Amino acid sequence: MTGKLDVDGLRRAAIARSLFAPTTLQRALDRLGFVQADPIRAPARAQDLTLRHRVAGYRAGDLERQYARLDVHEDVFVNYGFVTSAVQALMHPRRGPTPWTAARGRQVRALLDFVRARGAVHPREVDRHFSHGTVTNYWGGASSATTHLLDAMHYRGLLRVVGREAGIRIYAAHEHAAAANDAATRRARLDALVDVVVRMYAPLPAASLSVLVRRLRYAVPQWTGELTRTLERAKRRLAHARIDGIDWYWPAEEAAAVDTQDDLVRLLAPFDPVVWDRRRFEMLWSWAYRFEAYTPVPKRKLGYYALPLLWRDRVIGWANVSLTNGTLRSDFGYVSSRAPRDRAFRRALGEEMNRLRTFLGLDA
Repeated sequence: MTGKLDVDGLRRAAIARSLFAPTTLQRALDRLGFVQADPIRAPARAQDLTLRHRVAGYRAGDLERQYARLDVHEDVFVNYGFVTSAVQALMHPRRGPTPWTAARGRQVRALLDFVRARGAVHPREVDRHFSHGTVTNYWGGASSATTHLLDAMHYRGLLRVVGREAGIRIYAAHEHAAAANDAATRRARLDALVDVVVRMYAPLPAASLSVLVRRLRYAVPQWTGELTRTLERAKRRLAHARIDGIDWYWPAEEAAAVDTQDDLVRLLAPFDPVVWDRRRFEMLWSWAYRFEAYTPVPKRKLGYYALPLLWRDRVIGWANVSLTNGTLRSDFGYVSSRAPRDRAFRRALGEEMNRLRTFLGLDA
């Protein structure tokens, strides 16, 4: 083990293991296993903002443009996003939270036959054919019943998203390989899913590990009842240490702490693996970061889509960045109320803004 095993070492480990040297898009996806998606563009979608730090030469929209050629699938893991085939195979065949009713089962079979006959379908095409009407969505509004059913079939693994048209999912039929369902196989697959979570977000305090294992109920609702025992096994087999009264966990084969850092500024997405766990974020950086896109404007403290500003191994502030008529605009805030004064920071911040312009295609 290298480095001192304290909060500073954990902070450096969190950065070093997540912000690895930029590589190809497929290799980055393979290493991450999962990338959370979010449709807000400020100045780009969360998945693009996450990948730009980990993929050499990445431009906004590359994931969507290359999606059909990549080993990647839109699916639900601990959140909605993009998973590799290896991760998806651990979750499927997936059952829903409740069985289909007889009537819904007939609709599903008819819709699946329709999709198979056409190869790939847009929800409007399905709606024109079946006219399923509307349902009440999660937010209390009216949604197309066709879209609702397609979403449910996608979640259960009967359909795959093969691309998007103006942001709308295009579906094709999909069939997952049959898998054994004996107790030993379930334990092995659940443990492997926990390993994906830990690789993504470690080092993790015990409370965060518990939350993330519980969130696997979205990935494998058919095994929700086994998640308590899965968490118990994880705590026994993962490397761990008690630091300042808190138990921290990380992959058994890795060191907990590292000494490396670089003179880089990075603007991180609100859903970046370094940032996502707000509990861990506050423990490691001693200030509360909040995502305020859905907070009423008068109550916002950081801004609509504040991007945490990472300098070396410290998150020292945030930036609100927007792209208006081809012009990149930025507004910075700092935890200490002012920016660092050293030249290295100013140079690194300028380089990061140049990288952001290139990522957004503003250097053409």
